Amino acid sequence: MIHTGRVLVACIEGDGIGPELVSSAREVLTAAAAADGITIEFAAEPGGARTFTETGAPLAEGALERFRTTYDAVLKGPVGLPEVRHPDGTEAGVLGGVLRTGLDTYANVRPVRSLPGVRETGSPVDYVIVRENTEGLYLSRGSGVRNAHAASDQLLMTRVGVERIVRYAFELARGRTGAPKDGVRRVTCVDKSNVLRSFAFFRAIFDEVAAEYPDVEADHRYTDAAAHDLVADPGHFDVLVTENFVGDMLSDLGAATVGGLGTCPSGNIGDTAAYFEPVHGSAPSLAGTGRANPTSQIRSAVMLLEHVGATATARRIDAAVAAAYADGAVRLRADGTPECGTDGVTRAVIDRL
Repeated sequence: MIHTGRVLVACIEGDGIGPELVSSAREVLTAAAAADGITIEFAAEPGGARTFTETGAPLAEGALERFRTTYDAVLKGPVGLPEVRHPDGTEAGVLGGVLRTGLDTYANVRPVRSLPGVRETGSPVDYVIVRENTEGLYLSRGSGVRNAHAASDQLLMTRVGVERIVRYAFELARGRTGAPKDGVRRVTCVDKSNVLRSFAFFRAIFDEVAAEYPDVEADHRYTDAAAHDLVADPGHFDVLVTENFVGDMLSDLGAATVGGLGTCPSGNIGDTAAYFEPVHGSAPSLAGTGRANPTSQIRSAVMLLEHVGATATARRIDAAVAAAYADGAVRLRADGTPECGTDGVTRAVIDRL
C-alpha cells in the first residue's frame, strides 16, 4: 500500500503488441496520477519470448526477488510468440508458470464488466472470476508424461490451496455490491464434482469455508452449466471461484459477452507480490499496426492502482474509460480492434480524466 504518494512499478513490456499496450497504460497512469499528486516511477524488467530467445530464460536473473521486495506492483504486457517453442512443442517465453508459482500469486482475479455501447443486451454484466492460480491442471505444466502412444497430465488440488482461494473469493464478495440482477452478494463455486474426485474435494472445502460467511450467498454450478449461464443469465453472478484451467476457459467466454479479450483486465495477487496484465495473448499479427486495443492493459493498470491503495485515481481512470466508450470516442470493429487505433484510445481516455 502506498503511504508517501510514490509508487514504484516494474514494467514487463512483453512481446507482439505488448510494448504498445504497456506504453498506452503508462501514459494514462502518469496523466491521472500527476493530477492527484501521486508520483509513479516505472522500471523496465525484460521478460517473455524475446528475452528467452536472447538469454535462454524468460525472465531476467533476480527479477522474482525484485518483484517481491523492491516494487509496489508489476504491470505486465502479453508475452509469447508462436514460433518460440520448447522441444516438446509447448510455448517457451511465457511467464504464467514462472510468475504465478515463483511469486505465489495464488489468486487470478478477472473482472468481467459491461462497457457502455459495447454488446449491450439489456442485462448488465458485472462479475469477477477468481481463478486458483498455482494448482489444478496447470500445475502439471512441464511435468506431464508422453510417449508415441499416450500422454498424461495430472490435476492436483490441496486443502491449503483451495481454502485460501475460496476465502479470497468470499472476502472479495463482501466488498462488492452484489449481482446486478438482484443485488445479492454471492459466490458461485464452479466445478465438475459430479465427475472428478478432485472437484468434489474442491466443492467440499468450498462449503466448509462458505459456512464462515453467512452474509454471502453460496452458489454452485457445474462447469458446463456455468458456461451456459454466463451467456444466458450473466446478471445472476457476482463472484465465481474455480480451478485454474476452468477459470481460464470461463474468463475468455465472459470476455466475449462484453466486447472481447481486448477489454478485460486481470490481476495475479498473492500475500507478498502482485502483477497485473491483460487476459489476452501477444497478437503478433497486430504488432506495429497501431490497431491493438489497449483497454485491457489500461484497466489492468486500474486494478494495480486499487491494489496499492490509490483508489481515487483508479476510479477516475475507470470512469474515463467508460466515458470514452459511452460518448462514441472509442468504437470497436467486429474483430475487437478500436476504430480510432491504439493511440486514439489512449488520447480519448486521457482527455476524459
